[in-house]
Amino acid sequence: MTTLTLELANHILQAACQAARTAHYKPMGVVVLDASGHLVAFAREDGASMFRFDIARGKAWGAVGMGASSRVLAQRAKDNPNFFVALAATAEGQFLPQPGAVLIHNAEGHILGAVGASGGTGDEDELICAAGVRAAGFFTDLN
Repeated sequence: MTTLTLELANHILQAACQAARTAHYKPMGVVVLDASGHLVAFAREDGASMFRFDIARGKAWGAVGMGASSRVLAQRAKDNPNFFVALAATAEGQFLPQPGAVLIHNAEGHILGAVGASGGTGDEDELICAAGVRAAGFFTDLN
């Protein structure tokens, strides 16, 4: 099984940021976490606000922790708000069920981690995350 190395995480970050620049999105923060929710790499584009890291990490951390994209989690949170409020409190604020993070899967379908972004709309954040994952040769839960 492939592991999520720093080199691969940096490839994901670079491709995600390139996708953001190509689309003329606002400055982004992009985070890559491993399957245990630990930080592998982070990029903050020039001009991105100080909140970008925390928001991107919260989206990715929730995705890898729950085994679903943050878009799926956002929908689940609408359907069961009390549970997700309690989950966010239990996670000491590290859990953010908002669109903008996708899982990183290898060819066998194993979850290697998650990538999350912050800076644009949830749709924009999600698109650049998926672009980064695909550019590194992996698959997302959006495929």
